[in-house]
Amino acid sequence: MKYVLVTGGVVSGLGKGVTASSIGVLLKNCGLRVTSIKIDPYLNIDAGTMSPFEHGEVFVLDDGGEVDLDLGNYERFLDITLTRDNNLTTGKVYQSVLDRERRGDYLGKTVQVVPHITDAIQDWIQRVAHIPVDGRDGVPDVCVIELGGTVGDIESSPFVEALRQFHFKVGPNNMCIVHVSLVPIIGVVGEQKTKPTQHSVAVLRSLGLHPDLLACRCSEPLDDSVRGKLALFCQVPPENLLTMHGALFCQVPPENVLTMHDVSNIWRVPLLMQSQDAHKTILRVLGLSGHADKLDMHGWKTQIADRSDKLDMHGWKTQIADRWDSLKDPVKIAMIGKYTALSDAYLSVIKALQHACMAAGMKLQLDWVEAQYLEPEAKETDAAKYETSWQQPCMAAGMKLQLDWVEVQYLEPEAKETDAAKYETSWQQLQLDWVEVQYLEREAKETDAAKYETSWQQVRAADGVLVPGGFGNRGVEGKILAAQYAREHKVPYLGICLGMQVAVIEFARNVLGVKDADSTEFNPGTPNPAVVFMPEISTKHMGGTMRLGGRRTVLQSISCLTAKLYQKEQYIDERHRHRYEVNPEMVPQLEAAGLMFVGKDETGERMEVVELQENPSGHPFYAAAQFHPEFKSRPGRASPLFLGFILASGKRLNSYLTSRATPQPSPHSTPVKPSPATSLGLEGLNLSAIGGSGSSSSGAAAGSGASQALFKGSS
Repeated sequence: MKYVLVTGGVVSGLGKGVTASSIGVLLKNCGLRVTSIKIDPYLNIDAGTMSPFEHGEVFVLDDGGEVDLDLGNYERFLDITLTRDNNLTTGKVYQSVLDRERRGDYLGKTVQVVPHITDAIQDWIQRVAHIPVDGRDGVPDVCVIELGGTVGDIESSPFVEALRQFHFKVGPNNMCIVHVSLVPIIGVVGEQKTKPTQHSVAVLRSLGLHPDLLACRCSEPLDDSVRGKLALFCQVPPENLLTMHGALFCQVPPENVLTMHDVSNIWRVPLLMQSQDAHKTILRVLGLSGHADKLDMHGWKTQIADRSDKLDMHGWKTQIADRWDSLKDPVKIAMIGKYTALSDAYLSVIKALQHACMAAGMKLQLDWVEAQYLEPEAKETDAAKYETSWQQPCMAAGMKLQLDWVEVQYLEPEAKETDAAKYETSWQQLQLDWVEVQYLEREAKETDAAKYETSWQQVRAADGVLVPGGFGNRGVEGKILAAQYAREHKVPYLGICLGMQVAVIEFARNVLGVKDADSTEFNPGTPNPAVVFMPEISTKHMGGTMRLGGRRTVLQSISCLTAKLYQKEQYIDERHRHRYEVNPEMVPQLEAAGLMFVGKDETGERMEVVELQENPSGHPFYAAAQFHPEFKSRPGRASPLFLGFILASGKRLNSYLTSRATPQPSPHSTPVKPSPATSLGLEGLNLSAIGGSGSSSSGAAAGSGASQALFKGSS
């Protein structure tokens, strides 16, 4: 087993995750089997209870693991399926060690960070690295390990020490250390400063880890003199310096000095690394290059001439990186969210939209709409509060205090008789006016009313409306209004998780006439719950208690739009993350009115997919799912629901459906029990792949046409 360790320095957020993913792509396209591990030094057991504003989205795996979003990058780049154990946190390690201590596994010894915690970390890495993640038997060839945070952090010190010991244990030819660092450009003259990287490497070396590669994050390519300086001071050969300039995610592993500069899209990062022979350096350090090297990998022996010569990135370049840059026909999507201040909160949704656009041949224009500004209450202006606040002149202790001088004698009752006017004025002056400081700022002149108008303009201008998942009641009424607008104005609509629940609530209110229909999540006392808390979910514990991971959805009709997009006649498997579900007691009423639940769980009691009945609605695309289809979307295998949504938004869905057959029941399949959903009016529609590369009805996933011929094994 070979290991590549990716560390980071100077600042967080340099893109170690994309660097690690890009290394994996290069190694995989050299013919090696690759797995990945992400180490997060925080004390949380997993990412499930973290706010999206803290760490971005929570990525969900097939086994129900709630993990860091970087594991989503690994899965999308490498087209692999990871497990919860591929995300190692401080909380998991300490929990494991303390459980063993309680069982008496340490035989009365004093349990310490060294060696017990560090040994547990090494054992975890070694165990997980040997688990195949590509659907094939046998042990992977290389494990790429990303250490979260920055070197020198107190919280990551046990992991750094464990990795130092691990490096010594496996030997220098079995681990390559890549360090991602920052080379800022200071001043108008554009001088590239190496001191932050020098200090970062010095800290790393003081901890016992010596980088084989430096991936230097910079807005411009590194000058040769700068590369030489870094090589001299950091004891890394100049050819092992990668200059990484560029976009937010453009980072590459530190193998000598790589220059990572601005690129047009994230999928160009592996190509940027390839152009600097990063793969050759990594393979050389790992002993995987050279003539006729003999390796004994997972039980079979092979002669490896030079893995770097086998690298084939042509498919990746033409079918992904170049294809994304060549898209021209725009499609405008309004994303109705509540975490829009941080795009990473919806990272997988964004990627799924991009994958679908590549498959459909359309250029994505994404408009972020804050759901709360779609609500009528947003018409109240902050400008009025601004003016009111500044009418009161003096500030104290973070609030505003209006202080008037008052003669005490005029507060006495006798003054009312002698000088009634001064008596009244004095008592009127005796008051405190409390003012929010935020309304004293000039920005407060911008009104929520303006945001209200702007948000609705974005919705009205959109070719499609997407409502993603979320928790809590903030902005929910805005999402309900967006779903209503999309339904009534026949704008393509895709709802995910909460997006399905608000669609059901909206339909119950405005079609069934149940005006007080609501979710017990937002209104526990609602007399007409359209969405209810699932009975098996814990009401006391938050972490890991939701309905999580891969679950089977049984399709209720082979003629529904979902079956045609997925090209499946019986069931689909997707990942879930929710505590609430559609109230099964309201389903008969909803279906009778035309909201059809075309996908249910294996018990038939839990609603999974909803579509509008084709007749009489005539809606181009109105679908929502309780599951999260974005988590299994890949660049070369777009999520069928996302693809259908993008095609409908671009007015291309009908032509796509025309040449694709309705899924036919296989000879050995068990017929699906008929339901009212069988009559959606879509029986005559067929599906076809985009771009003339049609696929049969044998179960190929939607989107496999134009983007099927991808780079070898990577997506």
